[in-house]
This record gives sequence, C-alpha cells and structure tokens, in this order.
Amino acid sequence: MPSPAVAFAQENHPRFLEELKDLLRIPSISTLPEHAADCRKTAEKLAAELKRIGMENARLIETGLERGGGHPLVYADWLHAAGKPTVLMYGHYDVQPADPLEEWHTPPFEPTERNGNLYARGAVDDKGQMYMHVKALESLLAADGKLPLNVRVLLEGEEEVGGEGIAAYVATKPADLKADFALVSDTELFAAGLPTLCVGLRGMIYTELEVRGAKTDLHSGMYGGAAPNPFVALAQIIAGLKDREGKILIPGFYDDVEAPSAEELAAWKSLPFDEEHYRETEVGSKELVGEAGYSVLERTWARPTLEVHGMPGGFIGAGAKTVIPAKATAKISMRLVPNMTPAKAFAQYKAFAEKIAPAGVDVNVRLIHQGDPCLIPVDNPYIQAATKALHAVWGKDTVFIRSGGSIPIVGDLDRHLGLPSVMMGFGLPDDNLHAPNEKFNLENFRLGIESVIGFLAEAGK
Repeated sequence: MPSPAVAFAQENHPRFLEELKDLLRIPSISTLPEHAADCRKTAEKLAAELKRIGMENARLIETGLERGGGHPLVYADWLHAAGKPTVLMYGHYDVQPADPLEEWHTPPFEPTERNGNLYARGAVDDKGQMYMHVKALESLLAADGKLPLNVRVLLEGEEEVGGEGIAAYVATKPADLKADFALVSDTELFAAGLPTLCVGLRGMIYTELEVRGAKTDLHSGMYGGAAPNPFVALAQIIAGLKDREGKILIPGFYDDVEAPSAEELAAWKSLPFDEEHYRETEVGSKELVGEAGYSVLERTWARPTLEVHGMPGGFIGAGAKTVIPAKATAKISMRLVPNMTPAKAFAQYKAFAEKIAPAGVDVNVRLIHQGDPCLIPVDNPYIQAATKALHAVWGKDTVFIRSGGSIPIVGDLDRHLGLPSVMMGFGLPDDNLHAPNEKFNLENFRLGIESVIGFLAEAGK
C-alpha cells in the first residue's frame, strides 16, 4: 500500500510529465547571451511553481552583479518541522546548447516521447531530475499538509558555465542556507533498474592556453622559416603535457592522488560492467585508451585526466589562406581526484606549460573555472536513509559508485557549509548528456519522484 504522498504522485503523474515538457520547451541555454531572457523565464516559472505547491519565501536571487549580471538563483523554503533535520535540495535549470541540430531526430526543445523515453535538451541534465524534487515536495504537502523535515530549495542557472553565481552566494550567505545535508539529483544509475548513489566526484580546472608569436598575422611564403608559428608551438606544448600511454607529464601532478580503498575497488569489480559494450555502445571508438595498470572504472572515476577541447584560431574557412597566425589558443581541462586541489594543480600545469614552450613565443595560461573533488563517507545517516528509501522503491540493494564528472556545488557546499551531499540520480549511461538526442527514461522519472518522497520521509524520522 503506497503512502498518501506516493499515491498522490502516481495519480498526478500525467500532469507532472506535461509540466516537465512545458519547462523543457524553454531554451534556457546559459552560455549564450541571446537566451538570457529564457533563463530568467525558466527561473520565474520555477519560483511560481514552488510558491503554488506551498513552499514559502519563493523568490529569485540575482547573481553576478559584479560581472554585469548572471542568471538568477531560485530559492524557497519550508521550515516548520521542529526538531527535524534540514535538507538543502539543489538542482540547475540551465542547459547546454543543442548543436549540432542536424543530429537530433526530433527538435531539441520540443519534448518527444519515444521508446519509453522523453527526448529534449535538458530532459535528464538537469530539468527532469530537478523537477522530481519539486513534484516530490508537492506530493508530500498535498497529501500530508506538511513536510517530514525542514527543506530549503536552491536552484541555479549557471551550472553548465561554471556556477560562479551560486558559488559566490554559498560562500557569502551561509546563514541563509543553514542545513544538515544536501540532496543533489544530477547523476545517474550505474545500470537500468539498479538503485545507485554516487559518493565521489572528480574536481576540475578548465583553462585556456594562449600562445602568441608575431605582432600580426604573416604571409607564410614571405615569413615561413623565420617567424614562429603559434599553432606549431601550441601543438608542441600540448604534446609535452601527456605521453602516448595517457600519463600526465606535469611534475608533481600525481603526488597528492588518493587511491581508492581495497574495499571500494572490490565493490567496483562486482558491478555489472561490460567493457566491450562500453567501448562499442557508449564510446564508439575502435579501442579504449588510458593509463596502463588501471581498469576503465579506475581511469574514469579515480585517476586525474588532461583533455583538449578545442583549438580556435588561424584560418578555418573554405579554401586556402597561407597565413601564419599571430596567436593560437587551446581550451584544456584537467579532472582532479580526492586530495588534489585546483589551485595546486593549476600552478603546476601553468609552470610546466611555460617551461616547455619553444623559443620565440609568449605563453599565457588562464584559469576559466574550477571545482573541488569530493568523496562522501557511506556511513553517514543520510546516505543510510537513502539506501533504505531506494530499496523500498526499487526492490534492490543500492550500489555505491563514483562519477568521472564534476558538480562544483557539491564541493562548495562541503567547504562553505559543511554539508555532506546525497547524490541520488536517476539518469542512465546512454542518456546522451551534452549530446544530440538527450533523453530521460519515463519510468525513471516516475520512480525518481517516489524515491525522493521516500528519502525525505526516511531522513525525517
């Protein structure tokens, strides 16, 4: 017999789904200035919905005023459960750009149900998962007239561009966010039907490496062989950062790496992971690469990485233009693991890039944004409450995993507020995050709402 709140959620699920579709139709792309109004529209819609369902103090919080304005935060609370813990429920309403549009089977901002999935940009990252929280709160308030614990809701609109606004707010307004733990649904199940809690995230530093040569672009016939070529120099620097086997060559980069425990490694080996399926279906490459001596899960969850994302500069139009560009740039990021710090890793990388630069060029290394790695102890009471709630809904024991990705707010909440985060996500490995044809499994959306209801009830006992 389901609880009254779960029964309400089940009865109202068709409405919940239509509301989510309305939210997904708004192209709240945080990185594109032309969509700033869409981001604000989404925030206003969420604040109004939180107020409608019975949450209090629902409002927008302006951010980034020092940089000309950012996308607003959405805040609401309900703080009438005397003697009960307080949860800070986090999510983000901004989404990635939809490019390349031609690879979408249906329009990215026209949500489409197909094969048991809901296809749209933001369906799983993170509008669908964030909206599970809102609908769980509505179900509890509608069915019981109250919540089983105290709740603060904080939603941001800049997660996909580094989360500067929320990071500044968390650092400067700790009294306004006083809580005992955080709930974050921006991760995934390890496999379909397998309840999963993510207990570790890699941190990140995202940088731009700029190389300058001559004072202006030069004719390669007249000056080639004498003038430095920034693209060649950039390629030489990048080649010097990592060897062919995937080992990062920056001196001291691995000094602070904290290895997983023997128990954690044993648990990972027991997970239903098919390396060949991962290579063929998820990655789609001829073979997998990376550091020798480590499994795929170790390389993606517990080892630092260095990746190049783009190299804008020079002439890239149709036809030919024989120019030696005056500058060349590469966007380079590093994922960090527990015990590493963004400040130290960036300093090591910057010093090494400058050291190995060839003669004749100037190097400028810029830090764009950063996030701390984290590792959550699995014996804290809120993780234990989550495992009980998940078992009740899914009928299986929870598995604990790490994620290779980064959620900067999790580190901010730990560092500034001392909050452990329960990362309870319901996406799937093939949901195409940041790619064309992003989707959210419809059954996971339903069970996710029921899981959050159960977790809040369990945590409030």
